[in-house]
Amino acid sequence: MNTKYQPTIPMKVYTKTGDKGTTALFGGTRVPKHHIRIESYGTVDELNSYIGLIRDQDINPHYQDVLIEIQDRLFTVGAILATPVEKEILKNGQSRLNINRISDLDVNYLENEIDTMDQALPPMTHFVLPGGHTTVSYCHIARCVCRRAERLSTHLATEEDIDPMVLTYLNRLSDYIFVLARKLSFDLNAAEVKWIPRK
Repeated sequence: MNTKYQPTIPMKVYTKTGDKGTTALFGGTRVPKHHIRIESYGTVDELNSYIGLIRDQDINPHYQDVLIEIQDRLFTVGAILATPVEKEILKNGQSRLNINRISDLDVNYLENEIDTMDQALPPMTHFVLPGGHTTVSYCHIARCVCRRAERLSTHLATEEDIDPMVLTYLNRLSDYIFVLARKLSFDLNAAEVKWIPRK
């Protein structure tokens, strides 16, 4: 076996292949950059960036670890959304996506984290206004982006086949981010302003 070091080939940042407004999906199919599939995984990428912003705040290391796990799973979600079903299986019968798919274990992980945080929080009796602390506000922005990613992915699912676990994961993730916002408000002693409709 040759154990000599093999240098990796650096990836070029620019390819010029998208200069006319199209991009390639995983598998080679080219579509317009405004295609619903691109909007879907592009919004997941935006969500991942906001999750990173929350992780960079001065928060409990456990939450940072959970957010790293979520970011990893969001890369998987993006890869799934970037791969048309008809391009996923190669001629040799293997999947083009040689990654751990989103599973019930990932959803259960979020649900367990939600339940643990909920147990430490006072019961919620009203909607709350986003805000109270910059870190909490980042959570609410991420929650909204997550909901948008979910809406776009459900739109995509009406036109093309996608893995249904993607929708389940995004739905549960938005719940997780909302509860994380409440838990960080609690940890940071930030005011949680209730929304009481005016009559």
